[in-house]
Amino acid sequence: MMVSPQIKKIIQAALSEDIGTGDITTQATVSPVRKGSARAIAKEDFVVAGLDIFEAAFHLLDPKIKVKKFIDDGCRVKKGTVIAEVSGRLAAILQAERVALNYFQRMSGIATLTAKYVEAVRGTRAKILDTRKTVPGLRLLDKMAVRLGGGTNHRTGLYDGVLIKDNHIEAAGGITDAVNAQRKKLPCALKIEVETKNMREVKEALACGVDIIMLDNMTNDAMKKAVDFVAGRALLEASGNVSLERVYEIAATGVDYISVGELTHSVRAADISLKVKGNRR
Repeated sequence: MMVSPQIKKIIQAALSEDIGTGDITTQATVSPVRKGSARAIAKEDFVVAGLDIFEAAFHLLDPKIKVKKFIDDGCRVKKGTVIAEVSGRLAAILQAERVALNYFQRMSGIATLTAKYVEAVRGTRAKILDTRKTVPGLRLLDKMAVRLGGGTNHRTGLYDGVLIKDNHIEAAGGITDAVNAQRKKLPCALKIEVETKNMREVKEALACGVDIIMLDNMTNDAMKKAVDFVAGRALLEASGNVSLERVYEIAATGVDYISVGELTHSVRAADISLKVKGNRR
């Protein structure tokens, strides 16, 4: 199990939030030494994502708990599939159950939706990107799930990628002024991306020599015109008003990337249950 210290902190915070001063139900009903097992079962079809996070939630509460995985992250499962078995002290299993499932269900939901978008644009050049529209504190996990679903991560945060958006442009006095100001303080060799909303802005951004031009909330016809005009001199990212029903049409315009906020900002969690077997006497 490979979980970074940063992710461990995220899980520990969730466990502390949930258990607080103590699990009053489990403390009253389950002996702290009684052992048993539980199975994680798929209650619908989905793409599995977050098994290491699921496992870590139990291990951080009780390192002696064992998690046996029957499926790998990134694999598709059918309803009724047993994904993993957790064994050890039942009290610890019950206390970590909700946190483990919350992460596992959310990540699997993100991976499943991402896979649908990736499949929808198959045969085109477009790659599906995520955004920063994530649950605060869960971005690393959300973006991990996107990768497991076959998508591509955009910048992680404000610190590792340059994206000059409309508000930056307005505050700086225009695209050219914003790009020139950015170049004076460009960290490392990062690429510069600029958001545009019409052909005039596309032309200005291209004249500035930016690396990526975002086509924000443009019609398919407008994006096709932008693709033809730019002609490979910069990468093009379509953004805004993207849906599964429309994504292939967007990809068919010839853009390089399509960013989809829906992947993480309003995803439906996958349905997974954890069923305990307590070895009744």
